[in-house]
Amino acid sequence: MIAAPGEPGEGWSRLSPRKLLLDPVKAVGQSIVPVVVALVGISQNPRYWPIILPIAIIGPVLFGVLPWLTTHYRLTETQIQVRKGILNKQTSTAPLDRVRSVDLEASLLHRVLGVQKVQVGTGVDDDRITLDALAAADAQALRTTLLHRRAVAAPAEEAQGHDAGQDGIVATAAPAEPAPTVLARIDWSWLRFAPFSLGRLVIVAGAVGLFSQFADNLPIWNQDTATSAWQWITQFALVLVAVVLLVGALVGWLVISVGGYVVQWWNFLLVREHGSLHLTSGLFTRRSITVEEAKVRGVELTEPVLMRGVGGAELATLATGVEDGVTTVLPPCPRGVAIRVGETVLDHAGPLTEPLVEHGPRAHRRAWFRQVRNCLDVVVVAAVAWWFLDFSIWWVVALAVAAVLLGAAAGEASYRHLGHRLSGDHLVAGSGVLARIRTVLETDGIIGWVVTQSWWQRRIGLADLTATTAAGKERVLVRDVRLDVAVALADSSTPGLLTDFLAPGVPASS
Repeated sequence: MIAAPGEPGEGWSRLSPRKLLLDPVKAVGQSIVPVVVALVGISQNPRYWPIILPIAIIGPVLFGVLPWLTTHYRLTETQIQVRKGILNKQTSTAPLDRVRSVDLEASLLHRVLGVQKVQVGTGVDDDRITLDALAAADAQALRTTLLHRRAVAAPAEEAQGHDAGQDGIVATAAPAEPAPTVLARIDWSWLRFAPFSLGRLVIVAGAVGLFSQFADNLPIWNQDTATSAWQWITQFALVLVAVVLLVGALVGWLVISVGGYVVQWWNFLLVREHGSLHLTSGLFTRRSITVEEAKVRGVELTEPVLMRGVGGAELATLATGVEDGVTTVLPPCPRGVAIRVGETVLDHAGPLTEPLVEHGPRAHRRAWFRQVRNCLDVVVVAAVAWWFLDFSIWWVVALAVAAVLLGAAAGEASYRHLGHRLSGDHLVAGSGVLARIRTVLETDGIIGWVVTQSWWQRRIGLADLTATTAAGKERVLVRDVRLDVAVALADSSTPGLLTDFLAPGVPASS
C-alpha cells in the first residue's frame, strides 16, 4: 500500500474526505448553545460582534477539520492500528485474533454523506477502536475483512502477494464461507406488540419532567389560567372528561410506542455469517452490530407482563467481550419466533420451553413474604405522613389493604416464575416478578459458584445459588433453592469443580 503525502509512514490511510463535512456540522450542533448565549450576552455591545462572529464560525469548522487531518489507520497482517492527536499522539492497536465485534453505525447525517462509523471491539469495554467516518463501501469491506481474518490471523509470509484494497484495507484470501443464514427479519405485524412494551415510558416521563420545568415560565401558563381552564373543563360531565383524557392518553401512547418501534427496528435483519450473529436496524440512525458466536454463552428470554398477555417476548444474547455483555437481538415479537431464534443460537432445543423444577412450599412462602414486606414499607411511610399531616386514617387503611393484595399477587407471580433446570449442557434459571425471565447459560461458561444464605434461609434450609460467568451480567441467580439441591445442581453442571469442597460423606450428584 502506498501512503498518501504527509501521512506518518507507509501503509497509513486517512478517513473518508467526507468527514470534512461531517465533523464541522457536528461541532456546530454541539456548540450552538454556548454560541447563542454568548451572542445574547454581547448583544448590548455591538463593538464585540466583529470578534465573536469569526470565532463562532471558524472555531467549530477548525475543530471539525482537525480530526480528519490527524487521524490515520492501517491494517497489517496481525493488527489494526489507529493514530490520532496533534500534541499528544495516541496509537491504538488491536490484534486481529482478538477482534470480537465489528459494529457499524450511521446517523441520518452519516447516511446523507454516504459514510459510516466503525467500532472494533476486542473484549474490553474501554478498548474499542473507533473510525468515524469511512465511506460506506470501505466500512463494509473492513468489517468483512476483520471478521474473516480474526478466525485465522494470517502469518506474515502468507501476506506476500496480497493486493492492497481501497483506503488501507488489505484484500486477504479467505476460505470459502457458507452463505449467510437469515435468522429473523422484520415483520410489520409485530407492531401489535409495541404498545405492550413499557420501555418507552421513560420518554413520556422525561417529556413531562421537561414540561414541568418550563411550564411556570410560559406566558400562557399561570395559576389564573390553570384555574380558568379547570373551571371550563368541569362545566362538562366529569365522566366524559375522564373518558376523553383516557382516550387521548391511549392515542398518545400508541403514537409514541409504535413510532419508536418503527424508528428503532426499521429494516431489522438478523443473520448468521462468518461465525457471528449480525444485526442491522434503524430508520434515522442505522446500526450494524456483530456478536461472535464463539463468545455467546447463553440467551435470555424476557416476557413483560403486558406483552405476555398477547403472546409476545424479547430475546437477548449473553456474550463475553461485548459492551454491557447483553445484546438485544430481537425486537418485541411473537414468543414462538423468540424461542426459535434462541434455540438456533444455542444449537440446542428445549432450554427455553422445558418445564422448570419448582422450589417447593418454603420458597413459595418466602416469595410472598418478600413482596408483601416491600409493600408494607410503603404503608409505614404513609402512616408517618398521616401522623404529621393529619389526614383521614381511612386513607392509610385503604392503602394498606391495597398494598397487601398487590404484594400477594406479586409474590404469587414471583414464585410461578421461579425455577431451575439442567438441560443438557445448559443451566436454566427462571426469575422475575412482573416480567417472566428465563436465563440459559452454557455450563462451559460457568467459572465458579457462590452459595449464600440469609439468617431466615438458614432456618428453613434454603439458599441462593449464583453461577459466576464472564458473559452477560456476569452472574446467573437461582433463588431460594434447597441447600442440598443447590449443591447437587452445581456439581452436576460442573462435575469435579466442587469435589474438594464437599463435606466427607456427602455424595456427589450423578
